[in-house]
Amino acid sequence: MTEAAEERPSPGKPRVAALAGVRLSRRRAAPIVPPDNVAGHAMVLVIAIMTFLSCLTLGAVSLVRDSAATWQAQISREATIQIRPDEGLDMEAALAEAQAIARRYPGVRDARIVGPEATARLLEPWLGSGFDIDALPVPRLVVVTIDPSSPPDFASMRIELGAKIPHASLDDHRAWVDRLVAMAHTTVTIGLAVLALMLSATALTVIFATRGAMAVNRHVIEVLHFIGAEAGFIASQFRRHFLLAGMKGAAAGGIAAAVVFVAFSWWSSRNIATPEADQATALFGNFAIGMTGYLGVAVIVVFIAFLTAATSHFTVVSHLSDLDARNPDG
Repeated sequence: MTEAAEERPSPGKPRVAALAGVRLSRRRAAPIVPPDNVAGHAMVLVIAIMTFLSCLTLGAVSLVRDSAATWQAQISREATIQIRPDEGLDMEAALAEAQAIARRYPGVRDARIVGPEATARLLEPWLGSGFDIDALPVPRLVVVTIDPSSPPDFASMRIELGAKIPHASLDDHRAWVDRLVAMAHTTVTIGLAVLALMLSATALTVIFATRGAMAVNRHVIEVLHFIGAEAGFIASQFRRHFLLAGMKGAAAGGIAAAVVFVAFSWWSSRNIATPEADQATALFGNFAIGMTGYLGVAVIVVFIAFLTAATSHFTVVSHLSDLDARNPDG
């Protein structure tokens, strides 16, 4: 009787087993990585800010690089003859003679006299408008367009101008443009270094966020790992979570940067006729980064999203490897 009672299944055991199965299935369905919380939203915001700054840095680098290339192209096509005013000097005759001298040299495509109106326009940012250009001792210019593949003999031209026209000088702009180009290259290098620092800061932010998420469910992760869950499986849960978070933040930052670039381009196109815009355009172009710049923004967005996922993956794998090293018999 006792043995029969022992062999008879208790009516409560199937119910307990069923409840345990339900709890186990619910536990399996629960995500390893905590759902979005305040810390998760803060990380998305940080990624958006870092992406925005990275895109702005890339746009500035692209703008400076394009401007340097434009300066180099312009210097290979133009030179300037400057004639300083003096008592008894017939400025218009001197300009015409300088123009004729320049046109005689092989390699010169054209020589153009800069008129009084154009000269006054160049001085408007500093002197304002409405002044009498003839009442000021302002030098007059002759712009010489040259053949970049076969430039003229500047040394001979400079000697002839100095001998025939008082106070005339030839400037091929190479000295100051070379300095500007060197400065532009330095700026590009600094910009790329800043971009690398921003990406490093983003990676560190993801590392801290991943470690924080692991700390919340540390016991669950360790138990899963010790009962046989592979590091790749656990890391894939974090990788998926942080990839989505990185995509959200990077997309928001990239869109904001693109809006800023479009706004600057629109402002430049609306103010292109003002002297201030002319000076800014001469230095930095029309503030349009072009399709290459927008493609760079897209690359930055995708790169930061995958950087976020890869950083979280390697952080989890490294943590589990350290856990195995501390517990070799686990």
